[in-house]
Amino acid sequence: MSQGFIEFPNIDPVLIELGPIAVRWYGLMYLVGFMFAMWLANRRADKPNSGWTREQVSDLLFAGFLGVVIGGRVGYVLFYNFDLFLQDPLYLFKVWTGGMSFHGGLLGVISAMFWYARKNGRPFFGVADFIAPLVPFGLGMGRLGNFMNSELWGRVTDVSWGIVFPNGGPLPRHPSQLYEMALEGIVLFFILNWFIRKPRPLGSVSGLFLMGYGSFRFLVEYVREPDAHLGLFGDFISMGQILSLPMVILGALMVAWAYKSNSKVVQ
Repeated sequence: MSQGFIEFPNIDPVLIELGPIAVRWYGLMYLVGFMFAMWLANRRADKPNSGWTREQVSDLLFAGFLGVVIGGRVGYVLFYNFDLFLQDPLYLFKVWTGGMSFHGGLLGVISAMFWYARKNGRPFFGVADFIAPLVPFGLGMGRLGNFMNSELWGRVTDVSWGIVFPNGGPLPRHPSQLYEMALEGIVLFFILNWFIRKPRPLGSVSGLFLMGYGSFRFLVEYVREPDAHLGLFGDFISMGQILSLPMVILGALMVAWAYKSNSKVVQ
């Protein structure tokens, strides 16, 4: 093991406390992501013939926000702590104990988009394609929040940029939160927003999002510490990879279907 490593900076997870109210860096990162998504969505809605108004954008993003919160919590409990839920069903509502799942949040957002599309008479994939390019920036901010909270760190490593996290033991670890911020956040954001610069078939944008996120998450899982209560399935695949692989397959099928149907829409 190399003796060169980086000590995790002394970051207080609480940004500011006002009496009983504590503003945490993690929550602030998600707020920044949501505000950026609102700004970018309004900017796209303001373009001529966009087919969207600012009021519609506001309603859609609010529904999506609820889907993320509810789906993320339900997904975490069912995917990662189902045994605990069976012992204590009220654990589902104990949000102050922490625990959110991206894959659960994704299912929550999909449910919200179905509801919105049905209520407003829009094609589901038209709504999904509008939302997909807004998501990666928020994902990146969430991963930065994970890093600042010193949580979800990677496996023990001897690379020169390994970091000793205060709650991760004495050995340096991969800063897997930053890897995910770079791939799921920055790279995927530019891929999707470059992709929509031209008219694309309906469903291709959301399909590309699923392929991109699933692939990046699958790769980073190789250096991310598995959840202690799950371990590895067969010592070669993690729960994160099991949940991500169907995303890659479904995304590829969606893109293939979209281009075969050849229904062009302006993004």
